[in-house]
Parts: sequence; structure tokens; C-alpha cells
Amino acid sequence: MYPGSFNPPTTAHEAIIEAALAGYGLDRLDLAVSRVALAKEDVVRPRLEHRIDVIETWLADLPGVGLEVTDAQLLADIAAGYDVLVVGADKWHQIHDPSFYGSEAARDEALALLPTVAVVPRPPHPVPDELALAVDPRHSATSSSAARAGDRRLMVDAAAVFDRCTGAWTDPARYDRWLAA
Repeated sequence: MYPGSFNPPTTAHEAIIEAALAGYGLDRLDLAVSRVALAKEDVVRPRLEHRIDVIETWLADLPGVGLEVTDAQLLADIAAGYDVLVVGADKWHQIHDPSFYGSEAARDEALALLPTVAVVPRPPHPVPDELALAVDPRHSATSSSAARAGDRRLMVDAAAVFDRCTGAWTDPARYDRWLAA
């Protein structure tokens, strides 16, 4: 299971998928998108339905990769039943924050439920060596935030095409006009 908002999906997401499939000998890797992502509750653009359409288009060309849309927000809930959980270093540190659970005890219970965890290194967050997923380091600077700031080269093709047509990530005003049309 590889949870995320994939807003937009980037070339780094694709490299992480490939590394997880190969590094763990997985036959299948599912991406999980929460309808309302934890700590990202205010995301309104693009609409979830459009992000899901883009992700499905992208994944159609990636054998062994599926998509789960969920109401769950905590990774322990999202990863239930899976053998491996793939997360970025920033998410690895976030899931240790007791404020998302209500208490340290609740956090510890949730963390104990996690399957094997593969953590994608990304500065400045340290990652335990035994959890690090080997991903080509040239992807470490790739982010959805940078893609939303206008660098479509970081987006997977399906996202770049949708953005060129609608402005979904790089031009929110144009996206709003596209929605109203």
C-alpha cells in the first residue's frame, strides 16, 4: 500500500512505485487516496473526482498497480491487510506525532498495527537505514508542491495533459472557469 494525495502524481511517485515493486518483490502495489487526507482537509483543487480520473489514467499503463479510494485517514487503518506500507520520510515523521491520535498510547497502538514499512528518504528527514527504500536520488527534489507551482515536467503525463487542458494544478482561476463552463 502506498498512500498519498498524489496531487498531482509526479515522476517521483512513479519511481517510488517501481522501487517498491522491485525492492520488495511485490506482485501488486495499491495506491490509497483518502477522500479527506489527514492534515490536508482544506484541499479543494482539483476536485477529488478529477484527481482520481487522472490517477486511473496514469495507472492504466502501470501493470501491478491499483487504486483504493478510502474514507480512512490514519495509515494503520489504510494499511490494514497489506504486507508493506510505502511512505515518504516526511510522512514517516508525521505518523509518530501523537497529536494525530489523541495520545501517545493511541499512537503506539496504531504504529504497532503497521505492516513492514518502506520509507522513501527525503531530506531533511532522517530515515532508519533498515526502513529506507532505494529510490534514484535524482527524484528527491521532485515534489507535488513544485509541480503545482508550475513545473509540469515533474508531473506524470496524465496529470500534465489534464493540467494543460484545465489549469487544475498550475492555474486555479482557469480551473474554476473550466468547472463553470
